[in-house]
Amino acid sequence: MFVLVVDGYNIIGAWEELQKLKEKDIGQARDRLIELMAEYQSYSGCRVIIVFDAYYVKGIESKHKSYNVEVIYTKENETADECIERLVKGLKNVKNQVYVATSDYAEQRTIFGRGALRKSARELYIEFKDIEREIEKDIEVHKKVQPKIRIPLKKEVHEKFEKWRRGD
Repeated sequence: MFVLVVDGYNIIGAWEELQKLKEKDIGQARDRLIELMAEYQSYSGCRVIIVFDAYYVKGIESKHKSYNVEVIYTKENETADECIERLVKGLKNVKNQVYVATSDYAEQRTIFGRGALRKSARELYIEFKDIEREIEKDIEVHKKVQPKIRIPLKKEVHEKFEKWRRGD
């Protein structure tokens, strides 16, 4: 199984759309990133975990699922990098290939040492845009495909039924 661990605030700071949202409301930027990663997860089939740094926030670590994406807010006095490293250590095994999406060079070096691979924010963005284009192509193809009739009918009869169905 492929697992993608996303450094949430790092990606928000790197993607233009999310940066603009962050300037208005950081919550909206987080929500939008979760939506985008849910779309990525559903198309790619990989497990997505987003980690948000709550280093200066008092309280305990929280985890929840949003759009079937796992979202983790780190515990007090824990950075997102520390949480990601802990996750990679727990997830990396023979069955899982773990990728970490971050442009933080120090974090990339650390996760390499733990056996995970990295995707920079730019690489993830390009991959996401490719997926969006593939989805658009699939939708266009789907629109053009005519449903097959299960009962063979003469063209005139089919047209008459179609008119009745549409109320013409």
